[in-house]
Amino acid sequence: MTAIAGSTVLVTGGSRGIGRALVESLYARGATKVYATARDPRTITHPDAVALPLEVTDPASVAAVAEQARDVTILVNNAGGSIGASFLTSPVDDVRREFETNFYGPLRMTRALVPIIEANGGGHLLNVHSVLSWIALAGSYSASKAALWSQTNSLRLELRPRGINVTGLHVGYVDTDLAAHVDSPKASPESVAEQALDGIESDAYEVLADERSRQVKMGLAADPAALYPQPAR
Repeated sequence: MTAIAGSTVLVTGGSRGIGRALVESLYARGATKVYATARDPRTITHPDAVALPLEVTDPASVAAVAEQARDVTILVNNAGGSIGASFLTSPVDDVRREFETNFYGPLRMTRALVPIIEANGGGHLLNVHSVLSWIALAGSYSASKAALWSQTNSLRLELRPRGINVTGLHVGYVDTDLAAHVDSPKASPESVAEQALDGIESDAYEVLADERSRQVKMGLAADPAALYPQPAR
C-alpha cells in the first residue's frame, strides 16, 4: 500500500483544475512536500507547494525539474492539453502536438522520475486519462489519451518489480476551465482528487471518478455501435 502521509509528490499541471485540487488534497492527507509544476510557476497558488516551471514537451525542461526534485516518491502526470484535431482535415502537426503533450509528455516525466523514485525506496505513479480514452469523440485528443492508457498499463508491468505501483485515473466532464463550455453534469475537481488519492493509497489499477466513466468502461464489452451516435437514415 502506498502511503501519502510523509511522501514527497510531484504534480504536473498543478496550477488549476484537478491539479490544484490534488495539491491541496495531498497536503491535507499529510504529504511532506508537494512540487507543483506549471508553464508559469507564478500561477501556483498553494502557499506550501514548491512551484517549478515545466513544459512537458521540452526534454530540457523535464530534466531540470527532475534535477530539482530528487526526493520524490510519487509522480502525478496530470498536465495535458486539448486540441481535438480532425484526422482528415486538421494539419498533421496539430495531431502530433496533441501526442507530444498527452502521450510523450507523461512518458518523458516518467522516464526522468522513475530512477529517483526507485532510489528513494519505491512509490507510485498516477497518470490522468479521460473517459475519451475509451470513446473516440474528440479526434486526436481521444487518440492521445487512448495511447496514454495503454502506456500506463504497460508501465504497470515494468515498474512493479522496481517497487513502483501505477494507477490510471479516468474522468469525464470536470468543473474546470477546460469544460466551461459544456452543458452537462460535471464532477468537482475536489471529488476527483480525493478519489485519485484513494486509488493511490489502495494501489488501485484504475480509478473511475464519475458515472460517465463507469458507464463507458462497462460499455466496452458491448457492440461498439452502442457507444457511438448512429447516422441518420
